[in-house]
Amino acid sequence: MDIHASLKKPALTKKVSQVVTLYDPRMWKEKGLWWTVGLFFVTYLVIVLILGIVWSRSPSLFDVRENALEMVKGDESRLVPGTYTTATAIGIAETLLDKPGGYLMNDKTPPGIYLDNIPNWEFGALTELRDLADSLRNHFSRAQSQSVEDKDLQVAQPQFNYDSQSWILPSTESEYGKGLTALERYFERLADDNRADGQFFARADNLGMYLGLVEKRLGNLAQRLSYAVGQAHLNTDLAGDPNATQARSAPQQISNKTPWMQIDDVFFEARGYTWALLHTLQAMEIDFESVLVGKGALVSLQQIGRELRNTQNPIWSPMILNGTGFGPMGNHSLVMASYISRANAAIIDLRKLLEQG
Repeated sequence: MDIHASLKKPALTKKVSQVVTLYDPRMWKEKGLWWTVGLFFVTYLVIVLILGIVWSRSPSLFDVRENALEMVKGDESRLVPGTYTTATAIGIAETLLDKPGGYLMNDKTPPGIYLDNIPNWEFGALTELRDLADSLRNHFSRAQSQSVEDKDLQVAQPQFNYDSQSWILPSTESEYGKGLTALERYFERLADDNRADGQFFARADNLGMYLGLVEKRLGNLAQRLSYAVGQAHLNTDLAGDPNATQARSAPQQISNKTPWMQIDDVFFEARGYTWALLHTLQAMEIDFESVLVGKGALVSLQQIGRELRNTQNPIWSPMILNGTGFGPMGNHSLVMASYISRANAAIIDLRKLLEQG
């Protein structure tokens, strides 16, 4: 048989070419490179997925007493009125910045960029921190309207109101870090031996002003949560005042329904706000104890704490469900709205006790 003639056959030529290619070191080098690249991307995706799961866990509750005691290095004599509330504000800020994954609301890379539950949780907690910093600056640290502002709270309050989604020049974390440092300076002055430097006034009117702001926050969250199933309600904006007017006319009946993709956003914002509020009220229960006992309102504040604690119950569902009314599927938003509404009603009663008790 003519070997040269056989090599001219297409099938045999193809087989010879495959054998030659199989032993070509350049092919193996190229194949190894692609395997390395592929393995890198698979490993990267797995790591991002695992980090996304870990970072999506809501922070747990912390003990406000132990937190304050740790800040004074165990010296209970330094825990004067206001130190628990200030230490709690510091604890909330540290949680926002130092929890697993750090501050995620301004992330521009995976996994932070595709996470939405924790960033909304952060915004809820940040809202409470901003309200608390504002109350510390304008109410709790000042005896009267003509009092001079505290020099550190004057720095802390605007820092926490910096853009929550700025990632560079300057970053949100750096600005909030400055606010945290200012709060720590105020805490140290409040707890030191110099009684003329750093002040906190645990008064019924100051607490009432703060609770008035909380009342509006909780009312807003309860309404937004109830919109998960859609709601048509009458316009009551001018109810109760026959001479009241408004800048723009509004329809007599308003329909609201939260878009399906935003239902979990509102839920986790409410969960973050109530998480921070629960700690704040626990701290104020200690700082304002004499005022609350004198007004017969201590048990009322404790009941508010119990209602807020229910908002932090574990979520056993892999997603936030949006069942309708009395349908077969649950509705997490309405359950959260129920807890918040009950806490809000108790806050309204507490404010009345502080004003009239």
